Amino acid sequence: MSRPPVETSAERFRTINGGRIDRTRRLSFTFDGKPLTGHPGDTLASALLASGVHLVGRSFKYHRPRGILSAGSEEPNALVTVRRGWRRATPNLRATEVELYDGLVAESQNRWPSLAFDLASVNDRLAPLLSAGFYYKTFMGPRWGRLGANGAWTRLYEPLIRRMAGLGRAPLDSDPDRYATRYDHCDALIVGAGPAGLMAALAAAEAGLSVIVADEQAEPGGSLLAETTSAVHGRPAWTWLADTVAQLARMPRVRLLPRTTAFGCYPDHLIGLAERLGDHLAEVPKGLPRERLWQVRAREVVLATGAIERPLVFPGNDRPGIMLAGAVETYLERFGVMAGTRAVVVTACDSAYPIAANLAEHGIEVARIVELRQAAGEAARATAEAARLAIVAGAEVVGTRGRHRVRAAEIAAPGDRRERIDCDLVAMAGGFTPTLHLFSQLRGQLAWDEAAGTLLPAAAVPHVHVAGAAAGRSGLTDVLESGARAGEAAARSLASGGASQSAATPTRLSPRSATSAPSPARRRPAPPAGRAFVDFQNDVTASDLALATREGFQAIEHVKRYTTTGMATDQGKTSNVNALGLVGGLLGRGIDAVGHTTFRPPYTPVTFGTLAGEARGQLLDPIRVTGIDPSSRARGAVFEDVGQWQRARYFPRPGEDMHAAVARECRTVRGTVGVLDASTLGKIEVVGPGAAEFLDRLYVTALASLPVGRCRYAVMLSEAGFVMDDGIVARLADDRFHITTTTGGAARVLAHMEDYRQTEFTDLVCWLTSTTEQWGVIAVQGPKARDVLEPLIEGVNIAAGALPHMGVAEGRILGVPMRLFRVSFTGELGYEVNVASGYARDIWDELLARSEALGGCPYGTEAMHVLRAEKGFIIVGQESDGTVTPGDLGLPVGKAKADFVGKRSLARPDMVVSDRPQLVGLEVAEGGGVLEEGAQVTQHATPRPGTPALGHVTSAYWSEALRQPIALALVKGGRARIGETLHVPMPDGARVVRVVSPVFYDPLGDRIDG
Repeated sequence: MSRPPVETSAERFRTINGGRIDRTRRLSFTFDGKPLTGHPGDTLASALLASGVHLVGRSFKYHRPRGILSAGSEEPNALVTVRRGWRRATPNLRATEVELYDGLVAESQNRWPSLAFDLASVNDRLAPLLSAGFYYKTFMGPRWGRLGANGAWTRLYEPLIRRMAGLGRAPLDSDPDRYATRYDHCDALIVGAGPAGLMAALAAAEAGLSVIVADEQAEPGGSLLAETTSAVHGRPAWTWLADTVAQLARMPRVRLLPRTTAFGCYPDHLIGLAERLGDHLAEVPKGLPRERLWQVRAREVVLATGAIERPLVFPGNDRPGIMLAGAVETYLERFGVMAGTRAVVVTACDSAYPIAANLAEHGIEVARIVELRQAAGEAARATAEAARLAIVAGAEVVGTRGRHRVRAAEIAAPGDRRERIDCDLVAMAGGFTPTLHLFSQLRGQLAWDEAAGTLLPAAAVPHVHVAGAAAGRSGLTDVLESGARAGEAAARSLASGGASQSAATPTRLSPRSATSAPSPARRRPAPPAGRAFVDFQNDVTASDLALATREGFQAIEHVKRYTTTGMATDQGKTSNVNALGLVGGLLGRGIDAVGHTTFRPPYTPVTFGTLAGEARGQLLDPIRVTGIDPSSRARGAVFEDVGQWQRARYFPRPGEDMHAAVARECRTVRGTVGVLDASTLGKIEVVGPGAAEFLDRLYVTALASLPVGRCRYAVMLSEAGFVMDDGIVARLADDRFHITTTTGGAARVLAHMEDYRQTEFTDLVCWLTSTTEQWGVIAVQGPKARDVLEPLIEGVNIAAGALPHMGVAEGRILGVPMRLFRVSFTGELGYEVNVASGYARDIWDELLARSEALGGCPYGTEAMHVLRAEKGFIIVGQESDGTVTPGDLGLPVGKAKADFVGKRSLARPDMVVSDRPQLVGLEVAEGGGVLEEGAQVTQHATPRPGTPALGHVTSAYWSEALRQPIALALVKGGRARIGETLHVPMPDGARVVRVVSPVFYDPLGDRIDG
């Protein structure tokens, strides 16, 4: 019995009954401002089709009218923007995946001023000028006009292309939603909750495995959600589905995750899952995350990801109303929606025949079945005859008509017969492409199967099991059996420790030769006449592929990039195999020889919010502050980011800008005393009988001979021989060392140490502990530093002869245990007070009060930089760039040491040449001003084009002590150039500089003892 559509103005293409929607409730929504209605269970796509809306967007390049092609995540055309409130707008959502809720606001994209009348559709008429690669050949010039003193050329084309490119508009407001992240593990992760996935989950769970089942749809079932006539184990398909889902939900070790997309596979079976929690709700509960990122580590993976129906490639195949045959049936059976009233079914496989019969039974007139093959299978022909459907075999579609909706299909039949068939629906059935992107990301190899007419798994992958349509199975019985075997195989593999490989081997009960014949695209030696689209989302036609091959592109990855087929968010879901077939035909190769493109994650788009999780706003890069931070802020300090830390940069007084404040701080430290918060230095405790030898092997500096109670400046190299980090190493006992690192290098150095401890120096017994947060550090620097400290400490004699420079002692300050280092990064008498972080603020306040009573002040990182540069002290990462050796920086190397990390590399020929960049000082000629850090150093003021620079400026400051600008630079053969005059080109003219020693101030170090 046919069931005609409901004749209402709201949903005139909705059937009277049937489907899985809730017909007792009606939901209101808008599309481009027009009010429409649907029901719970609808997607935006099904609700639009129920209201007769087929035109939903404009294509990427040509702005051609586009409609709904599919019913799932493979949809290339129906991309919309969904707005919720005034702050949130999400572009490029597939209407086929947007669940309908009351009050949903959706808008079409890529059109202006309206969807029906888009001025940019003029591109469609200019199509001959916009073929594949047009931007590479066309937008080369002229470069018109000049801007600014630097003579920068304006660009004519780029701003225009950027305005035209893309589909949806990225929102300008910050995302108001919150996102969650969760980590989990399981014995078996089942991707896909269709019939194969559910059977695999049952089998695995009954074998005692912990199971997670992830499926991108709102409810489990997959293809069964559109099954109304099939039976499973003697029960109607929907009844079996409900019972099976309920059974799995009762199992304690099974987790069902609907609305969850497995978007990527990563090393060691780490699977990324994106779970949508709130987008389907009209009222989102407060505090509910919008989406959740699951990072699941699975011991066994079962891929029951199904298959995607392929479109056919013929002229005019992209008009609204031209859809995949399986999608037409899905809308009919699952959503109770008739996608048209008079259909032409175009097919290259037998799967279209039962669909055509089903459409006819539901009252949709099937005007013709256009069979591209010479004959269909016997069962398919019997189905058509029983339904009294007309078949034209050996025919093809040579064109379509219609503007905003298909109105007719033109077919060419044997005997040169041409016929125009009026219709408002064209259903295409070009075979099926198994969804194997996750299998490929798990290092699975794919091969072309000629009998099945598709790519299938070629070899086993340990602990990975492919089931159902993804493995090339056809027929519900075979699919169910395949799923059960995959679940059992996962259990066997787990029990055997992975020794059993039979489960991972892709086996096929029967190829899809009857239902998934090779697409006609691959049988053509040349593309069809007229514009036949291969990639709907990127507007790539068959002639674009032909042009690419004519222009010499033969590797499929090159063809992909030149034409853009299979790129962007679509990732070739509906276009990939047709493109492979066409390219193979053009090159005279089989698809097995053409190969396939790379399946990159995410195969289905994932929001940035899901990937970022809680790492947004202030949590994007967590700010670390010291215990002294509140006192520094109370004194009006201006802060800067140093790695993840915030450090006080300078302490301005009323009326002072940064330069004035830094100059005052420098004068004060050199003249009396200054106090610096140095707590951000990385700190590592190395303890154990092998600690001394361990450090001696890691650092250039000789450390095994370091006496207890003494410190040494130490440099760490990478295996390549380049400076990696530096710091102070203090020996507290025979078996205990206190190490400091650069602020930004603490984690890197600890990981480097731990790597060598566990893998290379296993003969040494020692332990490493990060203590960066445990110690607050206060540097007291200047001629009066001893006067500040002496009255406050006990247990340590800091008289000039008692605690020498580079000494370390343990005592108490204000009753608090401390480690006191006599070290200096300023060239003045200096101490660093280390106390437990919780006491640091109180100790700082007292030290600062005493300093100020003696005429001192707090100083920040900017003054610290100036003071150390005056002494020629380096900062790793500023004077070094990952290609600098200790010799380049003038640092001593422990040549007497038997070995250390990086020693062999230092002997390479290119590491000992005389013209390597070496650290030198630069004095700027009078009136030159402070140089720019990073500026090039050249032989001449105006070097000829192509002449390489001699080096670059690494640090540049105004020196208050010298009353002139100074700079440090890496210059080729720098030490041999001392006394030479060079030049530093600047935006407003080159500066004349003289190469000098990098030690500008107190070269003999007399002031280090105060």
